[in-house]
Amino acid sequence: MLVSVIAAASAAAKRLAEQVETLRFSLPVTHVYNPLNYAWEAHSQYLARLAPGGCRVLFLGMNPGPWGMAQTGVPFGQVAAVRDWLRIDAAIRKPNNEHPRRPVEGLECGRSEVSGERLWGLMRSRFATPSAFFAEHFIANYCPLVFMEQSGRNRTPDKLLAEERKPLDAICDEHLYALLQTLRPQWAVGVGAYAETCLRRVAGQSDVQIGRILHPSPASPQANRGWAETATRQMIEAGIWQTDSLAVGNTCDE
Repeated sequence: MLVSVIAAASAAAKRLAEQVETLRFSLPVTHVYNPLNYAWEAHSQYLARLAPGGCRVLFLGMNPGPWGMAQTGVPFGQVAAVRDWLRIDAAIRKPNNEHPRRPVEGLECGRSEVSGERLWGLMRSRFATPSAFFAEHFIANYCPLVFMEQSGRNRTPDKLLAEERKPLDAICDEHLYALLQTLRPQWAVGVGAYAETCLRRVAGQSDVQIGRILHPSPASPQANRGWAETATRQMIEAGIWQTDSLAVGNTCDE
């Protein structure tokens, strides 16, 4: 019996969530959130958006941000985009050992993650409806965990100790390989240099073509000068997108 794309992606995500729970991290990391656990229902709704045949283009980010996927369970999941455009409405539970300065308020969170606002904003402007976007595209993260220091400062996976990063990378590489095998994208696009490096390590010997766009982080001066225009140009120059919009104007979403 063939396993559907959604079922296979869900099983891989469940396995990833369980495997990373076995890892331990030392100072300066004091709090670790795993939204694949406490926000699984929302993430499951997101995976259900996958097209039956997988995707032509897979975008890959590094890991969740404290005001994005940490709140919504969706990669780059800026609250307004997830709630109002993707129409994901699952309840978000609380993580274990919640940081007092980084509370999880779910879809009621009033903070906006700029990276997610920019990325999903571009997709919304180009494709108009979620159905038009998911017909050929999908967005995932390499690592599912959020790392925070005592001050509440975000700590990205590349800043972890080498002896902690190695087992984490092994688990995340395994999941990324499974995701690529399930979705069978023609293109895998790293959102930033770190994600591109992960893609080249895991998919470099396959038929998947690998690209990269500028990361939308507000910490990047270049991203603060017309990120959407830059990312669109990079996609067009790579031959992934056409010059004209791919939006399907008459697609309706429930």
